[in-house]
Amino acid sequence: MKKLFHKVMPLAYGQYFNAYSLIAPTKAADSAFHVFCTVRKGRVKPEQAAYLDNFKLTVEEVAGHKIQSYQWPGNKETVLLVHGWESNTFRWRNLIKKLREADFNIIAFDAPSHGYSSGKHLYVPLYEEAVNHMVKKYNPKHLIGHSVGGMTIIYNQYKNPSDDVEKMVTIGSPSEFHEIVGQFQHILKFNNRVMKHLDNYIYNRFGFKIDEFSTSKFAQTISKKGLLFHDKYDKITPYHASVAINKNWKGSKLISTEGLGHSMHQADVNDQIVSFLEA
Repeated sequence: MKKLFHKVMPLAYGQYFNAYSLIAPTKAADSAFHVFCTVRKGRVKPEQAAYLDNFKLTVEEVAGHKIQSYQWPGNKETVLLVHGWESNTFRWRNLIKKLREADFNIIAFDAPSHGYSSGKHLYVPLYEEAVNHMVKKYNPKHLIGHSVGGMTIIYNQYKNPSDDVEKMVTIGSPSEFHEIVGQFQHILKFNNRVMKHLDNYIYNRFGFKIDEFSTSKFAQTISKKGLLFHDKYDKITPYHASVAINKNWKGSKLISTEGLGHSMHQADVNDQIVSFLEA
């Protein structure tokens, strides 16, 4: 029954939006965008709360959202942690342990609509506003982003260059927005007419076309030291994304792994991150 539901629902969505786009293209695009951005997982679970509640810092007001921040105090430079889609700050627990042992000052936050933060939707321009707010307030020397979080820290550095940021780390991060949207189209069976209206909607709202949003292109403008981790068999984000970013980012190094998956919580990865920040 569950398998049948997951097959029927995308078809139903596709037929609805494909028809709706004929009648009201702008409203159809707006609705499709909000389906694309809806966050279904990532709220704090009880076992996660037991860890996170001890380190709550402040609730920040960003773009109409209440953003929960956290701190693990240390005497060395400040590191800002930026998690991925349908996750929260708890995902950093293994790396936080290593960073604390090295005495870094750690700042993290739950993205809009994730963890303890408010909202129902997330998209990179909104996430970038939150990252930019945290960078300006806490002045981190180092930024670390997982998955969409990695995409966002690169976009933020491109859009709002910070002289104070020295090093950036991405883990399993995407590059091309059109690839993400293409997966969305494939799953929900949207026709090309819907996607054309969605492209126009995104341009009118954010000032860029779907094809124009490219982390690998943004990386051409970045002069910081970068460390990129990506598993060759990552099933969530294609490996070629980090290959393209690394090619365009002059100060970056790509560490390719095999069999570590998308999350990369392994001690060896975290040790390499700490060594990179300490160098």
